[in-house]
Amino acid sequence: MTESKIHSRQTASEQVEQWQLEGKKIVFTNGCFDIVHLGHIDYLEKARTLGDKLVLGLNTDGSVKRLKGESRPVVNEYARSRMMAAFEFVDCVVLFDEPTPLELIETIKPDILVKGDDYSLETIVGADFVIAKGGEVKTIPLVKGYSTTRLIEKIKAI
Repeated sequence: MTESKIHSRQTASEQVEQWQLEGKKIVFTNGCFDIVHLGHIDYLEKARTLGDKLVLGLNTDGSVKRLKGESRPVVNEYARSRMMAAFEFVDCVVLFDEPTPLELIETIKPDILVKGDDYSLETIVGADFVIAKGGEVKTIPLVKGYSTTRLIEKIKAI
């Protein structure tokens, strides 16, 4: 079941630690993933190829609302976490409510931190921590023309 991939911060940390003891490379990324589209799928598939396991930090509903505005999220955190967990290339989903995923990154201690290429190394939250621990920080090219905001605007125009 997909729910078995959805973890609390504590159980995610324990799972990651076990995977690392097995010699697996842990990739971490995060986001809202409100209305899933091709850009999300492409990004997550590529992120997963960078290591052995992909841990996804997912913004809670409250966090999305603070970041994106009162009308968001469109899809609630339960449904978003279940959908993300359903993807074979996502191995673990963890909700976080803080303004940034820094505390979660410090708890998970990934080997590789990934964001889209709309970020630079200087703007990726947690980059300093991961690098200091001997890990890597990478960016992935985003598929042009896909965004949740653009999709919402298109739906409103119909």
